[in-house]
Amino acid sequence: MQVRNLIVGALLFSCTGHVNAQSLTLRVDNIDQIVDSMTLEEKVNLLVGRNDYLFGGYEKLDKAPRVMDSSISGFTQVIPRLGIPATGLADGPAGAVVVTRPDSKKNYYATGFPIGSLLACSWNTGLVETIGQAIGNEILEYGVDVVLAPGMNIHRSPLCGRNYEYFSEDPVLTGKIAAAYIRGVQSNGVGACPKHFAVNSQETNRTEVNEIVSQRALREIYLKGFEIAVKESHPWTIMSSYNRLNGPYTQENYELLTTVLRDEWFDGIVMSDWIRLRNTAAQIHAGNDHLQPGEQKQVDDLLDKVKTNQLSVADIDICVKRMLNYIVKTPHFRGYKYSDNPDLKAHALLARQSAAEGMVLLKNDNGALPLRNVKKVALFGCTSYNFWAGGTGSGNVVKPYVVNMQQGLNNAEFETTGNLEELYNKYLDYQRAKNRCDRGKSQGYYGEEKDILEMPVSKDCIVYQAKEADVAILTIGRQAGEGNDRTIEKDFNLSEVEQNLLSDLCNAFHALDKKVIVVLNVGGVVETASWKSLPDAILLAWQPGQEGGNSVVDVLLGKENPSGKLAMTFPITVM
Repeated sequence: MQVRNLIVGALLFSCTGHVNAQSLTLRVDNIDQIVDSMTLEEKVNLLVGRNDYLFGGYEKLDKAPRVMDSSISGFTQVIPRLGIPATGLADGPAGAVVVTRPDSKKNYYATGFPIGSLLACSWNTGLVETIGQAIGNEILEYGVDVVLAPGMNIHRSPLCGRNYEYFSEDPVLTGKIAAAYIRGVQSNGVGACPKHFAVNSQETNRTEVNEIVSQRALREIYLKGFEIAVKESHPWTIMSSYNRLNGPYTQENYELLTTVLRDEWFDGIVMSDWIRLRNTAAQIHAGNDHLQPGEQKQVDDLLDKVKTNQLSVADIDICVKRMLNYIVKTPHFRGYKYSDNPDLKAHALLARQSAAEGMVLLKNDNGALPLRNVKKVALFGCTSYNFWAGGTGSGNVVKPYVVNMQQGLNNAEFETTGNLEELYNKYLDYQRAKNRCDRGKSQGYYGEEKDILEMPVSKDCIVYQAKEADVAILTIGRQAGEGNDRTIEKDFNLSEVEQNLLSDLCNAFHALDKKVIVVLNVGGVVETASWKSLPDAILLAWQPGQEGGNSVVDVLLGKENPSGKLAMTFPITVM
């Protein structure tokens, strides 16, 4: 009888323990208990991102349903057994990248704000914090937990394809502007993710390049901005970069991610940039808590590394605990009921007003600006009609519209010469069709439309326009973005067609005592030394967001002051 009672008691104890384990739910104050209750497979899955298009679906783990939309950049894993929700990560240095819902036919747009380089040229942390607040609000109301921004690598080279996302060549300015952006975003109860840590200053061979940097340069230039931003704004997350740094990949660099970042500044999570299988054991041991975008090979590799004693469960647990500390702060954990309806009209007004603060008036001879006694404008340049609101790649926002230069002028009741509009639009249609034919596809992730060449314009046409119009505006455009660096010939220097067009415009309009204004609609610096003496005024408009045409015209009219000051060098030449 005594033995029987012991057996029954043991069974009851076992059942009670099982019930308690099943009813255990993540709270802010029980994270250690949750870690102890997790299986190794659950822990590993929490450290690997959830992306259905790579992973083939995550339904196998507790048959978890697809809970978020695949249009955003990534997710963390859901573990229903322990009340651990999935969380969503969206791109967005210049605005939230959220475009669809799997159960809705509605188009989802976000506000296209001015690019990072323009914001830095404002030198206005209050302005940047306000923009961060708006971006964070859109992230929150679209049901996302973290915006993968700001980009804050140093402008080491004027040819870096992603300089438009970054702020400056100056680490202090970079840190201060980034801190303001992060504070604004996180005031909404969502997280920011400054990137790319560290020394990710080129796109060419970005996943393998080995950046050789002295410790002094590393500390004083490449890490200083991150240090300032982390200490002043306490971001929830940081993204490790693709590249190597003095040998090891940054994602596997214990000294970088733990000895420097964690031991000195930071208490959040580190997630990888969007890479496939690497040395997962080294990444986790180094303190790279979360691997994005996630694939089954990474899960299998981590499990194998633990089983073969190449990775300790203690290292896994450290990262799991940090992941849970992140998750309990998120809107999804708090059960926030997002609206799917942020105030895009109010944010568009903010985008329009803020753009002027970072525009830089590079030249203004003889009171060419603001425009006076002007009724009709001869508007030249493909980019006047195909205006660049922002860059390409993960920094590109799905915007509801883009106001080009012609629309901005018309909105301000200027007349533009109609025959030029027709001529440029036909040329743009032809160039787009040619590019699609050459590539077998339309504009994609990396923005093939950037390869549209400037249209040659005859001298006779220019002379005719000079007689018809009161002023000439030439928009010179440059597009760039993720995956490719800029070139000297196509991106930094003006092409022969552009040089001839500018020269012919100045000759024809100046002969009639009329002004020529150049608007630089660019994502990176361009060569100006050889031609800056020709036009009467040069406005560096950068890529000013979806209201760009209106913002530029506000400046041309003097309604807004182009109060920006350069935050980066415009070199005379690049060798």
